[in-house]
Amino acid sequence: MALIRSVLHLLWMLVTVVPWGSALVIASLFIRSVPLYWMAAGWLKVATWGARVILGIRPRVTGMEHLPTGERDGAVLLCKHQSTYETFLMPAIMPHPLAYVFKKELLYVPFFGWSMARLDMIHIDRSQRTQAFNKVVAQGRRLLDQGVWVIMFPEGTRIPRGQKGTYKSGGTRLACETGAPVIPIAVTSARVWPRKAFVKRPGVVDVSIGPAIPSVGRKPDELMREVEAWIEAEMRRLDPEAYR
Repeated sequence: MALIRSVLHLLWMLVTVVPWGSALVIASLFIRSVPLYWMAAGWLKVATWGARVILGIRPRVTGMEHLPTGERDGAVLLCKHQSTYETFLMPAIMPHPLAYVFKKELLYVPFFGWSMARLDMIHIDRSQRTQAFNKVVAQGRRLLDQGVWVIMFPEGTRIPRGQKGTYKSGGTRLACETGAPVIPIAVTSARVWPRKAFVKRPGVVDVSIGPAIPSVGRKPDELMREVEAWIEAEMRRLDPEAYR
């Protein structure tokens, strides 16, 4: 049954992303920025709705009260990364536009990548580390000033359930450069949607949003250690079976 559900969900994604992505690319010729973002977020809501109905995967979100409330208040969101699910879910649940920092290779994915290319996000060449970070700071500062929240996965890639990757300080460096607070986020998506797995299982994905951590006067490495400590402790609280 799980295999059949996973096949049906894949078909749902394909059937919806082609017309939605095509419409977004065409719409980008006439509209820009925030309205275009919410159009893209609309498809992500459709995708996560499909995950709920077809796969039986539902999110349980706590800590929304920790998010900034001002229309122009910027924030750097640093999120645990276990599967594709949270990349779809975050724009679907967040009250502000988000700008992902992602590798430029994703731009070549048909329809999905083409749509991302039309949005105001930060795509980088990871082989050019210095230039990539300078681009993150320059574009990130502009977006944060507009009230867009920059979201990054500090471990850099999807991490198997119960494991911890190397936390890189790019997100906290951006926060320290701009003075934006850091919001740590723990996610247990691998419990139902494992990394690189085609077959998904029904269940609950816990999303825990932590208190904002000020960046002013902090050093990036020190700030990242605090973010890492909170996320990993919260992961053990949310998914204790994975860390036995």
